[in-house]
Amino acid sequence: MGQQFGDVSVEVGADHVAEVEIHRPPNNFFDVALIRSLADAYEALGAGGECRAIVLCAEGKHFCAGADFHHESDADSLPAEGAASLYEEAVRLFRGELPVVASVQGAAVGGGLGLACSADFRVAAPEARFAANFARLGFHQGFGLSVTLPHIVGHQKSLEMLYTGRRVSGEEAQGMGLCDRLVPLADVRAGARDLAAEIAASAPLAIKSIRKTMRGHLADAVAEVTEREDSEQIWLRNTADFAEGTRASFERRAANFTGS
Repeated sequence: MGQQFGDVSVEVGADHVAEVEIHRPPNNFFDVALIRSLADAYEALGAGGECRAIVLCAEGKHFCAGADFHHESDADSLPAEGAASLYEEAVRLFRGELPVVASVQGAAVGGGLGLACSADFRVAAPEARFAANFARLGFHQGFGLSVTLPHIVGHQKSLEMLYTGRRVSGEEAQGMGLCDRLVPLADVRAGARDLAAEIAASAPLAIKSIRKTMRGHLADAVAEVTEREDSEQIWLRNTADFAEGTRASFERRAANFTGS
């Protein structure tokens, strides 16, 4: 089965594994429309009965570099009044019934890290880099990372990633539990598919039942925390530090923050 949801394609194999692929190379920046397309794809697969596990993957060099703060070309990207509409679509990802394995090549940065953490598992290459770089932009984390990141790596590691905004390599990510399997770059998607196929070989009703017990609380938790994340992002976007942070990022230099 092949379907298209905006910039997202879906292919389901005979092994009951679906590849849900983002097509916005090389950086795969997201906006409301892209996250809505992903959620639509997840819902369609959950309702179809043929798919038992999903591989979330992306075309090009990077898995997802989050939102593009430098080229907000339309109101559907990240509106100045906040990201509530984006986060409403993000919560739909967590309400999906099927287990998801993210195939992470290159960068999973900012909101892209949030997208990777929406999955049940992450398979990555040593060359992958994970970063919650929000504070380096003068910003607050979003996409539910306030809940999902501590759930995966623990509170202290989350604080370190969020406070410093530093890049974490694939090897380090595996060591802290952020990456579940580490494979060579050329094998990332195949490795993710192998894990998804192992899951799909289990009894599907049992998997759904187990997943609901283990992860069923996340959708409501993410819905609640994204309200807080959004409100913090709104006022921080109007600060001089955010203007400096985004400008410094674009110019590839260290930011000169003033606390204003």
